[in-house]
Order: sequence, then structure tokens, then C-alpha cells
Amino acid sequence: MDGHAEYIVSLVDVDKFFGSNHVIRKFNLNVRQGEFLTLLGPSGCGKTTILRMIAGFEDSTSGMIKVQGERVEDKEAFERDVNTVFQSYALFPHMTVFDNIAYGLSVKKVPKSEIRERVKEMLELVQLMGFEGRKPDMMSGGQKQRVAIARALINRPKVLLLDEPLGALDLKLRKQMQIELKRLQKKLNITFVYVTHDQEEAMTMSDRIAVLNGGVLEQLDTPDQVYKFPKTKFVADFIGESNLFDGTLEVISDETARVAGDAGEMMIECCPVEPGEELTVCVRPEVMKYSKTPVDGFTLSGIIKNMIFVGSQYRTLIVMDNGYEVKVNRVKPDKDVKEGDRVFLYWDLDDAVAICDRK
Repeated sequence: MDGHAEYIVSLVDVDKFFGSNHVIRKFNLNVRQGEFLTLLGPSGCGKTTILRMIAGFEDSTSGMIKVQGERVEDKEAFERDVNTVFQSYALFPHMTVFDNIAYGLSVKKVPKSEIRERVKEMLELVQLMGFEGRKPDMMSGGQKQRVAIARALINRPKVLLLDEPLGALDLKLRKQMQIELKRLQKKLNITFVYVTHDQEEAMTMSDRIAVLNGGVLEQLDTPDQVYKFPKTKFVADFIGESNLFDGTLEVISDETARVAGDAGEMMIECCPVEPGEELTVCVRPEVMKYSKTPVDGFTLSGIIKNMIFVGSQYRTLIVMDNGYEVKVNRVKPDKDVKEGDRVFLYWDLDDAVAICDRK
């Protein structure tokens, strides 16, 4: 599956310094032909810098960048078979929608009849038929964004780079445009490399997610795997909500292992750690359980601080004796307990993930 021929973009040992600031560190990434890959991480983690290096707007300090198997570090931006869509849209305000979309083809001196045909095709694709005579200031944010996407796609790039393109839109419109972008990407089978700091957006749209932290690739996986099996403590904390318990592996027997933490003892499935080594146990709020009586193998407990209804679910917050707050999410309220009750925490062993990246 992972033969080199199918990689349309590759970054090999890429480093980037801004002065003495090391913003991208020995970065390796292979993007498959036709996939929707998202670079996800907090502000300042290097996502946009990576996108700009692929596009040719920024030089790498060292390492290799390939597009369609060809090295592009020495190529100008316009010589690379990629197009970029920015959050700011970057439309020409004095031009009509038609002329904005046609701009790239006009510069290349494509015949007018072909330009008309391809602009029409793009307007249908982004569902803006009838808007060709309008100027950008007569359009909504979502419409402008679609014009920017059409302008990029009309050049038929092999790779479309998108830098937080939905960041300026309101929540409802963002959700609509997420579905729209995914539809376009699948229909055209163009490779999308997408930058966002919005984890829900990344989970909704991506085939794979590259999670970045401080210029380092923490994990590259499908949304499902990133959520269910975070490889590092950062990923567990950044993607969705997590309950994280630090501890030391004590005893391994058969299929189970006992972990001792400052909050108490807990059980997990066997993991690749030796007794005496440190690890972090990650349990998502929707699989966290509690009982009024102790559960064999677990000595974690706490007091129910509050039980609140948040939209589609009920959230229970339990404060442990060491002050750590544990989150439990349920679709239905638990009528057997109330605020102020002491409860004992536990989980099904296959619902806990052992993370062994503690530095």
C-alpha cells in the first residue's frame, strides 16, 4: 500500500529555522495521492510554515520536499503543481467573480472559449451559477470562500493547499463548508493538504490527521485511530477530552497489568512497558465508569462536584483526593448518585490506552 509511487507530496528530514528559532524539527511526512490530509495543532506549532514550504512561499533550512516525485526546494511557487487557498480569500476586489476565477487561465493565455467553459464548470462545482457578474464585496463570506476555491481548482492542480480556509466563517456556515469541501475533494480526486487548529473540523473532514506540537510530528493516523489510540500525552490531551492518570507499572499477569499512581491503583491491558517504568493511562470521558462501591483492582475515588446537562449529553465532574478532576460523559443522567457523593472510578480494560512517552 505504501509504495513511493503513490506519494504525491513528501517531506524528508525537513528543518526550518527563523533566526535561532527552530520551528520545524526533522519533519517527515508522506501524503498519498487523492487523500484529504490535515495538519492539526495549536497556534504556533508550525502547520502554516509546512504548508508554505510545500507551496514555495517559504524556504526550508534543510531537508527535502518532493511534489509528484520531483524535488521542488529550488522551484519557484508558480513552477510547482500546487495551489493555495488562504483564510483571507485574497480575491481581487475590482474584478467580477468570473474574472477572479478565470485569472490563472488568463495569465497563461488560455483561449477565451476554453476559459468560459472551465469557469462555467467551476461555478457549477462550487454552486455559484448566476454569480459570475458580481464583485466580491457583494458576497457573503461563504460565497467568497467558494470563489477562492474555484479560482484555485480551475488550474487543475495536483495538490490543493488550504490554510485555515474556514476560519473567518460563523459556526453554522463552517459546518456546511466542511461537508462541501469534502464533497469537492472526493469528486475531483485532488489531494488536499489542509491546515486547521480546530480538532472537530479535522476529525470531520480528514482521511488522515498529522498532529503537530512545537514543530514535531506527534502522530499521523486516521481520525478514528488518533482519537482511540493517542500515541503521546499531548495527542491524548489535544484531541477531544481525556482523563489522564500518571503512574508506574507494578505487576503484569496474563493479559492484565497493575499501575500505581499518586491517585491510587488501576488496571490496564498489558502494554509494552516493563515493571517499574512510568506511563500515562488515558481514558475518554464516554467510557469512564464509576460505582458507589470499590471495584476489584481499582482504588481511584473522588467526590461528585457537579452533574450538568450540556446539549446532547450529561457531564459528571468528579474531584479526586489529589485535586484532579475526572470527566464522565453520558447520554442519560445517572439518578443513583448526587453531588457530594463519593464514588469509585474504574473502566473496562480495553477502554484504557497506555501511553509510554513520558520524558
